[in-house]
Amino acid sequence: MPSHAKSSLEAGLVALKQGNYQTAIAQLEPIASSQSSGTASLQAQVGLVMAYARTGEVSKAIAISQNLIESNNPQVQEWATRALEHLTKRKKPDQESKNVETGFVAFDNSTPDANLDPPPVTPTLEEKPNDQVIETKSDDTPPMVPLTRLKATVATPLPPPAPLSGFMGSVTRTQAKLFGVIYWRQAQRARAWQPLRKPKLIPLRLLSAGTFIALFWVMREILKLAMGLINQTLVKLPYVGPLQVLYNDPTKLLLIVLVILIGVSPWLLDLLLANLYGQREFSKDVLNTHSREAVRVLQRCCQQRHWPLPKLRILPMAAPIILTYGSLPRNARIVVSQGLLEQLADDEIATIYATQLGHIAHWDFAVMSLLVLVTLPTHQLYQQVSKWGDKISTKIWRWPVTILASLIYGVWCLLTGTALWLSQLRLYYSDRVASEITGNPNALIRALLKIAIGIAADIQKEEHTSWQLESLNLLTPVSHQQSLSLGTIASNLSFESFLKWDTANPYGRWFTINNSHPLMGDRIERLCQIARHWHLDTELHLASEPSKVKRQSFLLQIAPWLGIPLGVLLAALVWITWQLAFALKFLNLKWIYDDSSFITGCLLIGFSIGTVMRINSFFPDIKPATVQTDDSLPNLLSDPSALPIDSISVRLVGKLLGRQGTSNSLAQDLILQSSAGLVKLHHISWLGQSGNHQELIGREIIVTGWFRRGATPWIDIQTLETQSGKTIHSPHPIWSFVLALAALTWGAYVFLTGSLVIGH
Repeated sequence: MPSHAKSSLEAGLVALKQGNYQTAIAQLEPIASSQSSGTASLQAQVGLVMAYARTGEVSKAIAISQNLIESNNPQVQEWATRALEHLTKRKKPDQESKNVETGFVAFDNSTPDANLDPPPVTPTLEEKPNDQVIETKSDDTPPMVPLTRLKATVATPLPPPAPLSGFMGSVTRTQAKLFGVIYWRQAQRARAWQPLRKPKLIPLRLLSAGTFIALFWVMREILKLAMGLINQTLVKLPYVGPLQVLYNDPTKLLLIVLVILIGVSPWLLDLLLANLYGQREFSKDVLNTHSREAVRVLQRCCQQRHWPLPKLRILPMAAPIILTYGSLPRNARIVVSQGLLEQLADDEIATIYATQLGHIAHWDFAVMSLLVLVTLPTHQLYQQVSKWGDKISTKIWRWPVTILASLIYGVWCLLTGTALWLSQLRLYYSDRVASEITGNPNALIRALLKIAIGIAADIQKEEHTSWQLESLNLLTPVSHQQSLSLGTIASNLSFESFLKWDTANPYGRWFTINNSHPLMGDRIERLCQIARHWHLDTELHLASEPSKVKRQSFLLQIAPWLGIPLGVLLAALVWITWQLAFALKFLNLKWIYDDSSFITGCLLIGFSIGTVMRINSFFPDIKPATVQTDDSLPNLLSDPSALPIDSISVRLVGKLLGRQGTSNSLAQDLILQSSAGLVKLHHISWLGQSGNHQELIGREIIVTGWFRRGATPWIDIQTLETQSGKTIHSPHPIWSFVLALAALTWGAYVFLTGSLVIGH
């Protein structure tokens, strides 16, 4: 394609993206009419259909769509067919675009004269680094309000025109590269459907109660530890003595406080979210301009259950999230971010609101509200201490603050960890409720995927994970960590291929034990089962047959944890041996086995042995001849039989993202932005090394390490290298060996010293 034609095409697409439709038409018309431009002509014609539809020139849009139907490319034919069908329908009057506080500008997708919307499958521009998303909203059942959004202050170039070979397979694939766009199948909703079988709520009820007990126990132990440390410190100080009140058992008082906090959680969280993140009230009328169906769903369900309408709130965030908190259905709050309203279609917003009604109906939101009420101030304290540490210039004084911030972060992780399993299980129930309320599981599938795309886009734009995403993660429908690769891989890999690991790997669920959200593929597969139950085509066609994974590989993967039950067997064997020796009057060690200390020692020794057995397989030598590069990343992500133990050597190039300063001293927020998408990085600092990983944040780097495909794909770093040659090492194998040695030493110490002390 000539350079001037390429420039005109790019200029036309940029003008279309910015809403300058007349400029776009002027730029694209010559290219569309050219017979020698090939793919560029098709790209221009697609852009013209969108521009003509938005300026009211429906007849011209229809004429071009009819021309595109005759294309030899099946993707173009499918798009044009749907566009033509949509353009011939009458639509509601134009909705006015409006500016919002987040800085987004809403462009109307409906045509002002003919009252027509653009095709319902109008593609979504791929999320690229520094790009914004243009998305066309559609809904065939309820009236729709178009919500194409673009950051007005950012003028970003579009990707160069994709070659014709960029189209992927047949139209049955959910995600196709269509001129650098995401193609949504727009699978239909049920017009009439039978209620689903009532789910068993006992597991959810038991897990909710267990979560409360776990939170109570962890808080009590932390409180006891803090009280003991304070008194020990006071005892050693002159002129002061210990506080007798700190010797009291805090169990009853803590239990009373937690029960009271559950009752007042709606109002306390209102204050916290308003002061910390700018939450404000959100009227039903404003929601109606974004999604009429969402308002109808809320009103209908609340009337059926005799609930008052939940109080609506909004957060001025670009990342698409939604959460619910409260203690009773009558004081429930549903909080949505501006980004979710901007990036989802009418029916998709409705299904997401329906999931929140599921949390209220199942009462799991009460325990989760308590958890957020406890963890949000803890996370805020972590933020403030980190900011305080960043202001200290002297390194020797900065270290104590860094350690304090890391300890507070550890406490926050410990508290949130008590609700991980409840956070996972409740989403399955809420997805089911949303499908039954709306009859539209396909819209919920699209909503979940678009939320992942939007969260990943926000992380790319901010170049780190925001405080809001991290602190509110447990209440959101999609985790910010699982959004990293899922939300950015679409330009290189179909959703079906990426999610095949979730549905086909027989050991996949084992890797969600420490995750806040279940496998996305598993959630979507359940929604697809509901769609098939109602005889609907599904938005995604996921693999159902399990892939073949060697059992030995999985056993080696969990070797450190298998060492724990082996330690129990070792302890039992030792106990039996001592009993026999005593019975035969061969050796009297009753003073040893009367104490249980040796059991703890055996557990630690077993864990150590398992860790040592795994080290060589987990961290093999990285050889230049077998190292994988950026081009291989989509294939690595799509392998359904992969396990983290496979330890694939990679060498990827990209930009290092993450938070700056004290808040990232543990490298908890390190992300590689490569040409194939975002990947989570795991880094461990080496004491005394000259380089600091934070010095490389925001720079182009080369990451060498071991790629691991788990519930959240990640890379264990071996080295971080800049283009100037500066290198930072991450000694994962050494630290693993140190951990194994420490466990072995501790286990032997407990085993031996416990025996000697009892003997005396």
